[in-house]
Amino acid sequence: MELIVGKTAGFCYGVKRAVEGAKKILETEKNIYGLGEIVNNKEVIKELEQLGMKFANNINEVKNKVIIRAHGVSKEIYKLAKGKRIELIDYTCPKVIKIHGIVKEYANQEYYIFLLGAKEHPENIGTISYCKQHIAIIEQEEDVNKALENLKASKIKKVLLISQTTYSLEKFSIIEEMIKNKLPKNVELVVKNTICQATEIRQKETEKIAKKANAMIIIGGKNSSNTKKLYEIAKQHCQMVLWVENETELELDKIKPTDKVGIMAGASTPKESITKVIEEIKKVSS
Repeated sequence: MELIVGKTAGFCYGVKRAVEGAKKILETEKNIYGLGEIVNNKEVIKELEQLGMKFANNINEVKNKVIIRAHGVSKEIYKLAKGKRIELIDYTCPKVIKIHGIVKEYANQEYYIFLLGAKEHPENIGTISYCKQHIAIIEQEEDVNKALENLKASKIKKVLLISQTTYSLEKFSIIEEMIKNKLPKNVELVVKNTICQATEIRQKETEKIAKKANAMIIIGGKNSSNTKKLYEIAKQHCQMVLWVENETELELDKIKPTDKVGIMAGASTPKESITKVIEEIKKVSS
């Protein structure tokens, strides 16, 4: 059996910064809250809880010091925390903070914001709060027409196209082209591809490995947007693809000793999870 392990598999910079930062704080303090799960990975959350961290989904449920996750939060959270005298330890990914700044700048110039991504994704909930009322969330190609209808009704002649950091690079290109083809010529379009470079590289490497492999294992949380994209990419280029959160979910009977197995992991997947999956797969050939 040959194993091809992605070089970019595992924690991205923003996730590593947030998780390591939280662990460092927990060495000396125990009454620390996380506002929402710090990253979309059950293994990481379980480890942090064992170290003493508590998690809450509402600012009204927390006390004293609160860690803001890598995905960021809405601007209202900062105001509420200040009013409640809650100390915020901000581990929002710098790439996400950059997006907040961009949409705020263009919204203040009365641009209509087209945001590519999932409406309920934590990152986008934060981003939306920095826009004014003129914003359309585009998750799939079929959402483009509705966004253009809303733009037309608003009579705004300026559009900013921007993206969730973990959005599909392929979909971004497709939707950008759709918008350019359908947008009236008298409407200005500014395009900001804000997909994180680490996400782009990871998606491209996943495609490259999937094309070589007989079987592909994607490791990461089932609620992880970036891991879902890796799974979708792998499915396009490899017939047998498994998406697991940890080694216990592996279906080893689907892997043959003669297979060339590709392994890729999402940006919230710890190194330990990847190592355990590799060790389990090796048992097939032993």
